[in-house]
Amino acid sequence: MWTTTGHGRQSACGCNRLRSSVGFMREHELEATVTGRRAQPRTVFEELIRKQDRTYEEVARDFERAAQQLGERGLSISTRHLRRLASGERTGTTPATRRVLQVMFNRRMDELLQPWASGGFGEGKLPSPQPPLGATSPEILKAAAQRAHGFALLAQTSMTSELMEQLYDDVGQLARIYSHRPLPEILGLLATTQDNLFRLLEARQIPARARQLYFLAGVMSGLLARASNDLGDPYAALTQARTGFLCADRADHDGLRAMIRAWQTVITFWADRPHDAVGYAQSGMQFASAARNTTLVWLASLEARAWARLGNAAKACELVGHAERLRDQVQPDELDDLGGLCTCDRSRQLYVAADALTWLPEQVGLCHRYAEEAVVAYQDCTAPDWSFAFQAGSHTALAIARIRMGELDGAAEAMASVFELAAPQQINPVMQSVWRVHAALSSSPLVGGHPELAEKIKVFAGTHHAHNVGAELPGTTRHDSPYSDAGGNADNTNWPNLLVRGQSALAGTPPDLRSPKDR
Repeated sequence: MWTTTGHGRQSACGCNRLRSSVGFMREHELEATVTGRRAQPRTVFEELIRKQDRTYEEVARDFERAAQQLGERGLSISTRHLRRLASGERTGTTPATRRVLQVMFNRRMDELLQPWASGGFGEGKLPSPQPPLGATSPEILKAAAQRAHGFALLAQTSMTSELMEQLYDDVGQLARIYSHRPLPEILGLLATTQDNLFRLLEARQIPARARQLYFLAGVMSGLLARASNDLGDPYAALTQARTGFLCADRADHDGLRAMIRAWQTVITFWADRPHDAVGYAQSGMQFASAARNTTLVWLASLEARAWARLGNAAKACELVGHAERLRDQVQPDELDDLGGLCTCDRSRQLYVAADALTWLPEQVGLCHRYAEEAVVAYQDCTAPDWSFAFQAGSHTALAIARIRMGELDGAAEAMASVFELAAPQQINPVMQSVWRVHAALSSSPLVGGHPELAEKIKVFAGTHHAHNVGAELPGTTRHDSPYSDAGGNADNTNWPNLLVRGQSALAGTPPDLRSPKDR
């Protein structure tokens, strides 16, 4: 989290000099002189800046950094422009400036520029936790998880058909583009859409509309659970998933219940908790069996991977085959209609099966076959079911199979496209899979036979670390980062421990947010 600007930092910037000349002034009067603050904020934007306790110069610097993260290269904003917007003297901005400010403050621009007294929030009260100005991806996820937590505790049971249709379109669009775009580009939209759905539900709707809104809010919680997992934060991921399951219960939607259980299976698997992953998968199958949507195939494949991780080859192979047979029994539902991450197509099934079989060295032939099919399935990056993460996972699975078959040049060829991933695409599951390729290479009888591949993996992991310095899991510092040794120096050999920190997530979760399985 960013360090806020408190009285100490104001003193370092010159407050002491002012105090020496106006020592008779009370401290709060001096602060008002230094910051130029009025007793009453004039706009919602001005109040949000006050809440962060930051200067306009700091906001302008954070704006430039946020613009870079969003791909708005060379975009900046002057402190004079910020002050005029905050005071309400000016309302006009460029589209690029609006996009950056909306992500920074998690508000639409028209909301930011509303007069504070009539902002609809109640005097002196903001509706939900706000991420800091210029927030990093983990900080946005933390604010969203806090919002989901508060909603789950306080959830209560007139919208037009047109608005509902728009909401479905918004959620479906996010589900479809998630796998195509780097997470920083869409994270603000994910959090804002979820927050908008929560606000509509808190306003109380007629039962039919409420069920639809709960369904959409559950989908968004699932997407944010995936986002949290992609950024290596299993605690926030499980918090989002539990809220998603609550929404699925309120919507009485077995397909959504099954999908949330699938995300919980994914999260606990990557957090090195395969026993929990098996439990979530088996719990989800009862809902998937009732819904008959594509989650039926997904959960069987995910359970196979968890059993493979536990070394139970017979159970894993049985479930891989079972998933194949279940494909013929699928009856797509409204979740599948949303598309993207909300449906499990054949490509994803092939990837998960291949990834499962990488944990079973004796099944190298079957692993190689599934991995090759998955790589082919993800060749077309324009296909609606394409995913850069699942494509990368398919390639790492193929590399592991080829290493075990003694084909080191083939493994290097499989990894070539993975090494080309941009920094924002180097998400947690991808990086774990890359490191597993290194482990397979290190344990191979041909170890040392392809030093170039081993070096490329280390460089790739090191680049990922350099990009993520300062964005460790909440609660960590530079010195206790899983990337660092006791002295705070980068240590790539410790890199695979990143997700192990999530093992204690349930211990700190409020009891009423836990699923019956977790209590």
